[in-house]
Amino acid sequence: PDELKANMKIKSITPRPPRKPRLERAASLDEKSWRRWRRFRTSQESLTDPNETSSSNGSLQEASLSPPVRGRASPCHQCVQQNSLHSSPDASEASPLGKSRGGTSDLGKRASEISSAFGGLLRGKAFAGGKPRLSQIMPARPLPPMELNVASHTLRTANRIDSDYMDYRHYSQHKFGKVSSSLSDTRLHGNGMVYDNCSTDSMKSTFSLLTPIRSKDVRSRSYLEGSLLANGALLGAEELSKYFPDRNIGIFVATWNMQGQKELPVNLDDFLLPTDPDYAQDMYVVGVQEGCPDRREWEIRLQETLGPHYVMLYSAAHGVLYMSVFIRRDLIWFCSEVEYATVTTRIVSQIKTKGALGICFTFFGTSFLFITSHFTSGDSKVNERKLDYNKTIQALTLPKNVPDTNPYRSSSSDVTTRFDEVFWFGDFNFRLNKDRETVDSILNQNTGTDVSKLLAYDQLTSEMSRGSIFKGFQEADIHFRPSYKFDIGKDSYDTTSKQRTPSYTDRVVYRSRYRDDIHAVKYSSCPVIKTSDHRPVFALFRVKVRPGRDNIPLAAGQFDRELYLLGIKRRITRELQKRQEQKDQKSSSVCSVS
Repeated sequence: PDELKANMKIKSITPRPPRKPRLERAASLDEKSWRRWRRFRTSQESLTDPNETSSSNGSLQEASLSPPVRGRASPCHQCVQQNSLHSSPDASEASPLGKSRGGTSDLGKRASEISSAFGGLLRGKAFAGGKPRLSQIMPARPLPPMELNVASHTLRTANRIDSDYMDYRHYSQHKFGKVSSSLSDTRLHGNGMVYDNCSTDSMKSTFSLLTPIRSKDVRSRSYLEGSLLANGALLGAEELSKYFPDRNIGIFVATWNMQGQKELPVNLDDFLLPTDPDYAQDMYVVGVQEGCPDRREWEIRLQETLGPHYVMLYSAAHGVLYMSVFIRRDLIWFCSEVEYATVTTRIVSQIKTKGALGICFTFFGTSFLFITSHFTSGDSKVNERKLDYNKTIQALTLPKNVPDTNPYRSSSSDVTTRFDEVFWFGDFNFRLNKDRETVDSILNQNTGTDVSKLLAYDQLTSEMSRGSIFKGFQEADIHFRPSYKFDIGKDSYDTTSKQRTPSYTDRVVYRSRYRDDIHAVKYSSCPVIKTSDHRPVFALFRVKVRPGRDNIPLAAGQFDRELYLLGIKRRITRELQKRQEQKDQKSSSVCSVS
């Protein structure tokens, strides 16, 4: 016995009292039956699963480091025998398994190996093979197709890759690799972060969002070929579709009689950037009658309000008639040279207060003409205003160098027939043929946007219906109150001794060579600007644009750079002042003296 004990190296074990039973919540009959059904169901699926590579017993056999021992029926049987060996020395002497294992230390190692095998099985992988043990779950029916490209149709079209560069993804990956330290599209492709068409379409260049250009295309591309549809034409259909997929441009047209006031409004946001449309327009054209003495200050205020996304393409003046054309800075390359002309209708006046100013240019393949006018004033001078109109269309000599896009439909006696899209706006001075009391009564009865009763007395509407003025022109529906004549700084109409009748003197009309090219989106006034006896009137349009030829005289990106810098500087200064005022307001405190 002493020799046997020395060989087995069995340590003495101090018996311990049994542990107290842990109290658990008694399960109901429903829970017990559900658990039994769940265990049976799981074991049945495991036995009948054809995708299962091996059974749990087989995985445990793979995990074993020695050949199977005779007399071992299951891992549970082995665990029981290990417990018996630890609890009784006599049992260890009589057990053949204990002899074959060489002691409790070997049995402890095998117990840890079996537990690790069970852990690997629960994690879905076998101990040795590393293969997933759980079967793949397949849906009962085919899943519906999912749209990975979440961008809108307009954005996908605008950011699409050129047909010449459809192999861009492979080209950028193999040619450049990961050379950029920033999160460029090349790195995103390499890291697997970009996987849908939307991201690929948005990142059209290797290092920027610009459309990639091959070196051979730069060598061969010419912008003076006069091509309309050729690949690479600057004003062609391909380039037009990149910027305007639906071939419609947004234009803001406004007119305002300033009454020669030196004081300018504190804020022009409500005038130029109304909150009703969600997006700003592509082009802003503002005409002023009886403009302020400092014309440059007015233009700086316009640039400051529109911000760095817009540049002033052109501006002109005729006496106190001003017109400014702003366009998005990305679009200045697609404009022709800008031309202007003037007409004076009151020759005897030293200061040109009455007359017309016209600005024209071609954008892609569509020619535009903008005219701002100030016709003769007076309630009964309708014929004089019609003479002003006739003199303007005959004496306005445009275009000069820019070719007519459709000379077969032009007339030498009417300047408005020589352009595709014409916008005429200004203080036309047409009045309401009704006394002040009647007009006030109608305005008090209809406080909303229904002004149809007033328009029944409008002189311009009556003359246009007869065809005696603005032939071929249209005007959007009016749903705003008369823009003339207000008391300065107030919302009340003329309260002086003259008691002038409120009228729609400020108007915006338009015409087109082609039917349905111009769509009026909004036509309204700006009642918050009260520095003049007139309220500004503006209109928003969607205008169809056609591709053009590259043989026209191009503006080549020309704009007023000095004005741009002054406007941006003024905008930054205003923002800093606003922040300083907010900071001072927070840090200030009120002291009371008792």
